[in-house]
Amino acid sequence: MLGAIAGDMIGSRFEWHNYKGKDFELFSEASRFTDDTVLTVAQADSLLNNVPFAYKLKEYYRAYPDAGYGGGFHRWALSGSEAPYGSWGNGSAMRVSPVGWFFEDLQTVLAEARNSAAVTHNDPQGICGAQAVAAAIFLARTGKSKTAIRRFIQRRIGYRFDFTLEQIRPVYRFDVSCQGSVPQALQAFFESVDFIDALRNAISIGGDSDTIACITGGVAEAFYGGVPAVVAEEVWGRLDPLLTTVTRRFRERVGIQ
Repeated sequence: MLGAIAGDMIGSRFEWHNYKGKDFELFSEASRFTDDTVLTVAQADSLLNNVPFAYKLKEYYRAYPDAGYGGGFHRWALSGSEAPYGSWGNGSAMRVSPVGWFFEDLQTVLAEARNSAAVTHNDPQGICGAQAVAAAIFLARTGKSKTAIRRFIQRRIGYRFDFTLEQIRPVYRFDVSCQGSVPQALQAFFESVDFIDALRNAISIGGDSDTIACITGGVAEAFYGGVPAVVAEEVWGRLDPLLTTVTRRFRERVGIQ
């Protein structure tokens, strides 16, 4: 999941200042972790300790109340209820990468992706977004080709990839729905030649840059066999002790060096 965190950090300074190109410095003083990272680590913590997803999501919200959450999640996290609020947003997809790493068969990955989403994002589109990303990560880390990953997601989730980044780059705008951002994030991975190129692709289309790059980075890490050292060093240097500890524990648990 370090790839997802890297995407979040690299995309953070572009979320409200989109850049429609690939020629940018990966990190700057403004690069930071946001709610994407916080909730990704929260779900990793849930898996590591066999604690319900909702509990850890609220716990991490309280620890990082100013990380940049959406309004619906903010209200849910402050409430005394654990009932979902019907979201179809891409928050379910941005935080799901640990699920794609933690389990050893695809059907369990799909089931747990549904569970991880449904505590808040119980709309069918919210669930589909999480399942698409988790499945892509599982398939990538188990050696499947980009073609096989694309075909599975088209068949199982129903997303269409009948566009190129070049085609959508001039017209793509901010869209927080799963159906309006997850296919685009996955296409950024499909068109990439390596991990860094995948993140440059993700940023270059604009939109919800930190979340799109977070999704792309999670899949790219699994497919390309890790996060380049030059990127990982920047990421570790921007995480606080809690997020660092849980991320390292999770990587050890799933066998990532």
